[in-house]
Amino acid sequence: MLVHARWCTHRKGNAMQTLDAPAAVPAAPAVTAAQSSPADYLRATEVIDWTHPDVLALARSLGQGRRDPAEIARVCFEWVRDEVRHCIDYGLDTLTCTASDVLRERTGFCYAKSHLLVALLRASQLPAGLCYQRLTRDESGRSFVLHGLAAVLLPDTGWYRIDPRGNKPGIDAQFTPPIEQLAYPTTVPGEYLFPGVYPNPSPAVVQVLRSGAGAQSLRGHLPDPRTEAELLATPER
Repeated sequence: MLVHARWCTHRKGNAMQTLDAPAAVPAAPAVTAAQSSPADYLRATEVIDWTHPDVLALARSLGQGRRDPAEIARVCFEWVRDEVRHCIDYGLDTLTCTASDVLRERTGFCYAKSHLLVALLRASQLPAGLCYQRLTRDESGRSFVLHGLAAVLLPDTGWYRIDPRGNKPGIDAQFTPPIEQLAYPTTVPGEYLFPGVYPNPSPAVVQVLRSGAGAQSLRGHLPDPRTEAELLATPER
């Protein structure tokens, strides 16, 4: 049975930090690339702007002296996980979206941190894309929110999900292929991990991250698509 991960950011108070042990599970065979060209997972885009000089420079620095794709992916993952502060964890109000924005400001939501991680991986010529989870906001299971993470295509593993949202007490996301170690197991009905690896961010996510609002004001206003069609749809303005 697959065990996925719960996002702690939208739990109320500090109760989330000790609810569940970190989940270490076999890499899920259900992870599949969306129906896209393989080149799409290496492409620079407006959001995944890996050709930006600063993003390229960091990717080259992290990959210097390394040849193993898994090792390069690991150092990119750990850098974003540890060096970019999750805006809610640290009470930061700066809202970021593009990979270069996140690198410059060193803060972002889970979605934005995943944009930077995917950009660094693509800059390192490793196919990478975005993944999403639907998670409950609290223990009642009546309200849900979308969480963003990433996946990288490793030669000996296939698509491997990694969550750079940032560790703290109760959260211990690691890079241990072929074992996935995400944040928390999904235990509440209605929580699930979308099975696709998407070359582009969800339009609903991009709309929120470009809203111009302060990050703290968005805590209760993040997307909650229930289906893949809703995840990939362009939201109404």
